Amino acid sequence: MAVALRAANLRELGSRITVPSYDRTGITTGIVHFGVGGFHRAHQAMYVDQLLAAGGAREWGICGVGVLPADRRMRDALTAQDGLYTLSVLAPDGGWTTRVIGSIIEYLYAPDDPEAVLAKLADPATRIVSLTVTEGGYHFSPTTGAFDADDPGLRADLAPNAVPATIFGLITEGLARRRARGIAPFTVMSCDNIEGNGHVARATFSAFARLRDPDLGDWVAREVRFPNSMVDRITPVTPDSATREVARRHGVDDRWPVVTEPFTQWVLEDSFTLGRPDYDAVGVQLVDDVAPYELMKLRLLNASHQALAYFGYLMGYRLVDDAARDPSLRRFLLRYMDIEATPTLRPVPGVDLEQYKHTLLERFANPAIGDTVARLCAESSDRIPKWVLPVIRQRLADDGEIACAAAIVASWARYAEGVDEQGEPIEIVDRLRDQLTPLARGQREDRTAFLSARSVFGDLIDEPRFVRAYVAALDALYDKGARATVAELAG
Repeated sequence: MAVALRAANLRELGSRITVPSYDRTGITTGIVHFGVGGFHRAHQAMYVDQLLAAGGAREWGICGVGVLPADRRMRDALTAQDGLYTLSVLAPDGGWTTRVIGSIIEYLYAPDDPEAVLAKLADPATRIVSLTVTEGGYHFSPTTGAFDADDPGLRADLAPNAVPATIFGLITEGLARRRARGIAPFTVMSCDNIEGNGHVARATFSAFARLRDPDLGDWVAREVRFPNSMVDRITPVTPDSATREVARRHGVDDRWPVVTEPFTQWVLEDSFTLGRPDYDAVGVQLVDDVAPYELMKLRLLNASHQALAYFGYLMGYRLVDDAARDPSLRRFLLRYMDIEATPTLRPVPGVDLEQYKHTLLERFANPAIGDTVARLCAESSDRIPKWVLPVIRQRLADDGEIACAAAIVASWARYAEGVDEQGEPIEIVDRLRDQLTPLARGQREDRTAFLSARSVFGDLIDEPRFVRAYVAALDALYDKGARATVAELAG
């Protein structure tokens, strides 16, 4: 019978599974993390757990914070398990390596008690506030880069005497309290897939703070450190089977386990206000300039995921590894990476780009992960403008080839109609669905209808060379279907 995962049972579980070798009592919170999901638990929390296992970092325990209704489930799971969870690394040959992670020592759900979150942020012991809040969580225009404060939640947080409810409201109030009390500001560490994520975080948080108080906004921009980072580990939504498998293999009842791939990478700008954990001791690359690594990951891995996603779905694939083993799709991804994306990159110290690209294809094809194509297709209006459109714009400026990148956008446009090639409905998960789906459905009469969403595409509709390549790909999708279109593009 499976034993419930919680602190009181660790001694008993130690005979079945690897559990924390360190005493969790006495660990204090040094990091407050917003957006505790599978990726954070497979990545940043895992690194801190390794430091704790090596006998250090006891002042760098993690306090997770949730702000969205969907975060209630994480609150319930982690609270019941004293912050513990299992992390299973799934090898391509089917091997499982599972351990219990103990670095999250508390979890706060802001709607339950916003004051508790604010007190934690204002506590001098809190020295880093980290974020995995998705590409759309920073409220900036992908075309202009300007901060967008029109979100109702942000407007409510800017009202006089408001009790903050958003990430921006909570973090800004925490910084304001520290400033008023003469406490040095914590570092804000973005771990989201955005080019220049630290620069974006600085611009958006200081813009929000200026709307509340111009002097506070200037202080945030001047005094708070916002290091750039590149994070990488494919971590799918936890399948229901994972809970059963952890119980079967190890006799552990985990309410929300995490499964991930063997590969992990973290490149981090070494810029912190009040110190940091000894990250480099567990393999984190501390550098002065993250940009080369960041561009490599966003334009090769993330953009290639988008290249695979919509074409793959329209071709009938529902699992990423199945799509990644399709010969035409593999050739298409390599052609995009080699001819269009790679010329936009800067030299990446210590990285063999050819090896990196082929490693990506193998990672995508790992059958043990069970990642879904639908996950890659979600929130496209946040992802395509940040990962694919910059490649198109740079290649247009350089007079370079754009056929594959334009086709990625066209495949999204076809997918966004919400009906597949067999006439079956597609569930579109995107915050701009109500705006974009009617445009996509109008493109059968007007091929550029989708591109008219300037909030997403900016002025690309005015670029004749891009429009020709895009329309050619869309025509092929309608006339020949996704499989034949990919085969032609792959060469």
